[in-house]
Amino acid sequence: MTIAGSGDAFGSGGRFQACTHIAPSHGPAILVDCGTTSLTALRGLDLDPNLVGLVAVTHLHGDHFAGLPFLLLDGQFRRRTADLRVIGPPGTRRRLTEAMEVLFPGSTAVTRRFQVLVEEIAPGGSTAVPEEGIGLSAHLADHAAGAPALSLRLAVEDRVLAFSGDTTWTPELAAVAAGSDLFVCEAYTWGRRVPGHLDVADLVDNRGALTAGRVILTHPSPEVLEKEELLPYQLAEDGMVIDPAFGTTR
Repeated sequence: MTIAGSGDAFGSGGRFQACTHIAPSHGPAILVDCGTTSLTALRGLDLDPNLVGLVAVTHLHGDHFAGLPFLLLDGQFRRRTADLRVIGPPGTRRRLTEAMEVLFPGSTAVTRRFQVLVEEIAPGGSTAVPEEGIGLSAHLADHAAGAPALSLRLAVEDRVLAFSGDTTWTPELAAVAAGSDLFVCEAYTWGRRVPGHLDVADLVDNRGALTAGRVILTHPSPEVLEKEELLPYQLAEDGMVIDPAFGTTR
């Protein structure tokens, strides 16, 4: 598992936007979120975008979603043949079509060698890709994105990975993290409340409720980056590689 992008929407600290790359022992790679900068981030890490078979999207803001048009067109121009599955909140299909047409007019009318299979999942719902041994469940996040925002639990082989997405603190986050091997959680602000985002104080106050095996923080604002040594959990870095046991990084 590689944190390809660990930053906020504005590139604070020179970081790429949200994108986590998961490479199971068999089957295609998985992305959780695909921000606008994700194709560049993947290429910089020598992670082939054409090997990505599933993209799970937490919400439909550009720093978590808007890399998809580039991923699709890259596959088209590099003669991709394997289908790409996209799982996201209600509204994903329409928003993807609109983004494609805004960024590359006429691109949705092109016949490609692969299909883009979009599945929309509502909060409280679950889905599976049985042939790949993948299960996904969605929880409601508190983040205004023009469509429901999600926190996600992803079962891959014998591991459970949890992702907060962008959200204020809600009791639902404890359920998202519960018993997971790894919880990737945003920590956007330090002592500054921003609607729809977690402050570091939220994580300190609710530390006992986060029963994941390991917690890694993402999406830091400049003030969080300045106080990294004081954070209650490890802060992710672009290019961080987490071993299969989720115990060490390099």
